[in-house]
Amino acid sequence: MDGGLKGSWNVVLSSYPRSGKTTLAKRLVADYPYFARLSVDELREMFFYETYPCRDEFLVYSMIAEIRDALLEKGYSVVIDSTAPDNVTRQFLLTSKVTVANALLVILNVEKEIFVERSIKKFGSKRPVAAYDKRWENPKGGIAVFKFRSNNPTEFEAYYARLKELLESEMHLFKPEFPRGLPP
Repeated sequence: MDGGLKGSWNVVLSSYPRSGKTTLAKRLVADYPYFARLSVDELREMFFYETYPCRDEFLVYSMIAEIRDALLEKGYSVVIDSTAPDNVTRQFLLTSKVTVANALLVILNVEKEIFVERSIKKFGSKRPVAAYDKRWENPKGGIAVFKFRSNNPTEFEAYYARLKELLESEMHLFKPEFPRGLPP
């Protein structure tokens, strides 16, 4: 695979609105020619000009899955830009019929008061944070998780460098061929 990636990737971003998911997804696409970004919010808006929940959430997620699989089959890695606060949504987005892709859930961690501040600045209210809190579930075991901190630009850059290392590594715990029980 060109561009430094080792294998193909199905990366799902999960976190509060305004946590840096879109910034991270766009950076991956800019830095790696074989990465494609899929945005649940943008597809929802494109189809229905609505925010969550739109009139047909099932259609939006079904289309994300179809597009993801088509891209993976063509040799692209995919980063899915979605809040994905619950395990059912995450598992759906991480499960592909293309079995050679490495699945990775990236949880963006930002301090609560920063989420609230960013939400008020963007939306004029902290309601998106409260709505996300109601649906949030800690990731289930058995899912490869990378915790990405993005409280400020310096922290974002440091964690981005670590994520790039992971994506470019030959062997690691997140890849299916890595023998379990060995140290990272």
